[in-house]
Amino acid sequence: MDSGYGVINIQALALQLTAAFAERRTLSTPPSHDGLDLPAAHAVEHELVKMRRSEGRKTVGVKVGYANKAMWRVLKLDTLVWAHMYDDTVHDAQRNRATLSLAQTISPKIEPEIVFKTKAPLGAGLTDASAVLERVEWLALGFEIIDCPYADWKFQPPDFVAAYGLHYALIVGEPRPITATNISELVEQLPKFKVRLSKDGELVEEGSGRNSLRSPALCLSELAAAMAKQDGTEPLSPGDLVSSGTLTESTPIERGATWSASVEGIDLPTLTLTLV
Repeated sequence: MDSGYGVINIQALALQLTAAFAERRTLSTPPSHDGLDLPAAHAVEHELVKMRRSEGRKTVGVKVGYANKAMWRVLKLDTLVWAHMYDDTVHDAQRNRATLSLAQTISPKIEPEIVFKTKAPLGAGLTDASAVLERVEWLALGFEIIDCPYADWKFQPPDFVAAYGLHYALIVGEPRPITATNISELVEQLPKFKVRLSKDGELVEEGSGRNSLRSPALCLSELAAAMAKQDGTEPLSPGDLVSSGTLTESTPIERGATWSASVEGIDLPTLTLTLV
């Protein structure tokens, strides 16, 4: 099959990565070693979307990767990357508590993130946080659970994109509506708020809204611009969810632990997740 990407067979790679996750095994080398670049990786991600939709699943939004701009020069990126999330991978916490099985994971990690739900189209050119938030219905604290089919978590950005963005699950806490009366407050709070990530009551990591492109609202803006530049990418639409990048270091997790994320400086309740 001529994929249009040189030696990379888009469909075959999509099937290979899907099988790796399903069979809980790692690949001996990431596909970037064989020439996978970002355009080809996004083509693989588009193929994964087609495959999942053919199985009856729906896309419900996207997750962001590499929202820490300090990494871009090292990784030769000029913007962030993303991958889709699905109706069977996104879960609402009940009263800000949830339980998630890790039985099908390979090497999972946890990331506390800000989740947005859009209410109006988001396109390129939105550089003002207020203008971005005017197009958002709500925000919430979330846990992004990522999983990796690459040995020792060693991979490049194209490998990340092609492997579902490492997305395993998203747990969404209680939403906070965004209104005309609280946008200015949120613009001030989103870059500055602090988050504490704890395991079984013991502090593990601390982070800040600034870790997501200086503000999760600005991360949303950057995402919209990046998606507009990528051929064949569906733009963000009303009702889409966006998980806007980790606020702390990604942290390994295992079954039997309970994790919580608490914030100060922004009005969002503590989110708790038990892993089974």
